[in-house]
Parts: sequence; C-alpha cells; structure tokens
Amino acid sequence: MTGTPRHFLSIADLSKSELRTILDLAAALKTRLKAGERPPLLQDKVLAMIFERESTRTRVSFDVGMRQLGGETLMLTGSEMQLAREETLSDTAKVMARYVDAIMIRILAHDDLLELAAASSIPVINGLTRRGHPCQVMADIQTFEERHGSIEGARVAWVGDSNNVMMSWVHAAEKFNCTLAIACPEQFGPDQGMMADIRRAGGVVSLGVDPFEAVEGADLVITDTWVSMGDTDPGERRRVLKPYRVDTKLMHRASKDALFMHCLPAHRGDEVTDEVIDGPQSVVFDEAENRLHAQKAILAWVFGIETVE
Repeated sequence: MTGTPRHFLSIADLSKSELRTILDLAAALKTRLKAGERPPLLQDKVLAMIFERESTRTRVSFDVGMRQLGGETLMLTGSEMQLAREETLSDTAKVMARYVDAIMIRILAHDDLLELAAASSIPVINGLTRRGHPCQVMADIQTFEERHGSIEGARVAWVGDSNNVMMSWVHAAEKFNCTLAIACPEQFGPDQGMMADIRRAGGVVSLGVDPFEAVEGADLVITDTWVSMGDTDPGERRRVLKPYRVDTKLMHRASKDALFMHCLPAHRGDEVTDEVIDGPQSVVFDEAENRLHAQKAILAWVFGIETVE
C-alpha cells in the first residue's frame, strides 16, 4: 500500500459520508454471505491482530471476517511480543509493516493506539481502547437500522457506567444526528477528556443521573458491564450502579418498540436482568453477529474498497 494509510481509530475521525459508506458495505457483505457468497476482496492480504487483554467477539469476528474476505490472520499478544520487553510501539509498527498488510489492536491506553498508528505505514484498526470501541458501535448502528431504518433522528439512551462504548456513541450521535441521553452516577461519570467530546457534540448529547429520565421515549436502550477491564473496585461499582440496572420497569419507559443492546459479555443480574436480555426487545445476539459484517466492511474500507461488485 502506498500513500497515507486509511486508519479506523475513532468514529470522530471519519465523515458522515465515510461512515455511511462502511455501513452500506457492511449490509451488502452480509447479504452476500447469507446468499452463500464470499467475495475475496482481500485475497492474499494478512491482518495482524494484537491483543493486550482477553477477547471473544473481537478476536473471532476479525479472524473469521478476514478469512471470509480471502485474507489471512496472525494472532499475537503483547506478552509474547517484544512489547513485553519495552520495544516501543513506534518501532513495532515499523517492523510489522514489513510483514503484514494491516494491524488490528485491542489495547487499553488510547494514546498507545495513536502512537502505533502515527508510526504505521499500513492501516491500523482500533479493536478497543479505554477511549473508544468504534467497531462495536458500527455494528450497533447496523443492527438498529436493520430493524428501524435510519439512525438519524432516533433517541438513544445510555444507562450505567461511562466507558469506551458510550464514548463511541457520543461520536456517533454527533455524526449521524441522533440524540443520546446518558444517565451515569456522578461517581462513575465521564472524565474530563470524555466531557470535552460530550460538549463538542452539542445539543444531540445530554448528560444526567436519572436513568428513567434518560430512557423516557427512547428508541434504543444500551448498557454495558459495570466492571470493565482494569477496574479494581467491583464491589463499590455494583453498589453505586445498582439503581441503573436495566429491568422491565425501566424498559417500559422507553418507546413500545424500543430495542435493547449490550455489547457483551453481560453480567446478568447486575447491569441487566434476564427478563430484558432474553426478552423480545433484546437484539444482543444480532448485535454480536453484526460485529462480523461491520468489521468486514471496515477491513475492506481501510484497503480502499467501498463497494462490492
């Protein structure tokens, strides 16, 4: 690949047109796969997948997705690379570019992702950082639009801890002109960096502490685990966040055909009850499936492919 690489690091970095191109490509690739077709768009390409922490959906969906596009994958962990011996991310990026065609990395420190991407001459995809989970939210939007049409103008509610998925939804609300009502306890609310992005989004994002107020009339209700990777205070988090559990009483405040999403894994009985996650409004497994299709589209897009012939 020549020229400046196309990275996929944050929804905030892309234009609405670019994001819509990826979503359209994801829908087309899903349709083709359901018809038994696997266009080899990335024939002979190799994707290096680097994981700092455990993963199920990100690892499997990127691996399978790359193979369905005709490419190959190489799975690595930070502990088995020279990163464990303090080789810089910049040097790592320059070396990897001599071997593979793209990098997907799941790493907690967002600044580390940016350092890797800045030094990389090949595309870098954000598989997850503490500051964002853009691949997840692209799959979420795909899932919503399969059921309810365009996300534009929809009312989305986020309930619980402020985390990376929430931040990617802040960026999505700004790009797609949907409203996002966030309800978080002050103790686990957005930090200063997150607040800067929330303020930049303007009136499409509101921040409060009352989950019932946030969910009122929502077309989509989203939550996530209360204890994320690296958190050291699970008992305190469960105590403070208990009033933010998504149960049938809370869902009844949303619109009658509202969807429920959770990026999984779910801690049933904590952030969501069995009745909700297993209920008719839940689309969590469709959402998980669409990680495959959305990420295939992202993979194709970073290589400059925007349509399926």
